[in-house]
Amino acid sequence: MSLREQSPLQKRLYAIIFGIDTSTGRGFDIAIIGLILISVTVVMLDSIASYHDRYGALFFQLEVGFTLLFTIEYLVRIWIAQNRRAYILSTYGVIDLLAILPTYIALIAPEAAPLLVVRLLRVLRVFRILRLVEFLDEANLVAIALRKSARQIFVFFLMIITTMVIFGCLMYVIEGPENGFDNIPVSIYWAIVTITTVGYGDFVPVTAAGRSIAATGMLLGYAIIAVPTGIFTSNLLDKANRKLTVNCPQCARAGHEPDARHCKYCGAALFSEED
Repeated sequence: MSLREQSPLQKRLYAIIFGIDTSTGRGFDIAIIGLILISVTVVMLDSIASYHDRYGALFFQLEVGFTLLFTIEYLVRIWIAQNRRAYILSTYGVIDLLAILPTYIALIAPEAAPLLVVRLLRVLRVFRILRLVEFLDEANLVAIALRKSARQIFVFFLMIITTMVIFGCLMYVIEGPENGFDNIPVSIYWAIVTITTVGYGDFVPVTAAGRSIAATGMLLGYAIIAVPTGIFTSNLLDKANRKLTVNCPQCARAGHEPDARHCKYCGAALFSEED
């Protein structure tokens, strides 16, 4: 893995834009987060018909301005990155790209204007604020526990889907169209609403057998919350008992040793020269 040589200007910009422990780096992140929140507010206001009719042109100009600023930031990040490919393919890099693409697509193809709603992905960049506080290791801990729990939760989710289908079919057979359960998909919808303890009440069992099945589904609904929570908690505690690692400021990946100075994935420096 080879790293590009950086000019003095690139090194200075890198410490500001990718820096996580310097005052200038924190100031830059705060400014970017402020712009993100303002741009998302503009998107929200533009979705209100009365505001769109009155200020639509202004909102569009602001959106173009925000998009240009975020585009410049994205290009500068690529230019100063020690490993450009690693940044572009990283989570932050992909989010940065997705946050600016919809506006350009709408400018080229006006009929694709509805795609502008995707620009709300920009709000995901607010998660960079985790780099400004002392909770980054805890965020890594949760993310790793979620990844370790994914397969177990997926298997459990498939079991729940199967159970809901069975409950739905039973209710269709027992209650039938005369009680509102017109078909099996509608009955499965009722099972999902009941087992997840949402309970809209748009379909209600009338027969004793149907009510018994409904009661069983309601009790089963608690397992839907308890089992995945237990799986995640177990993996979280297992990981918490191990040593924590540091995040790469460029590709945002974890898994480094506490004494590491460079990212083992992209090779970028884990700490700024000011440390």
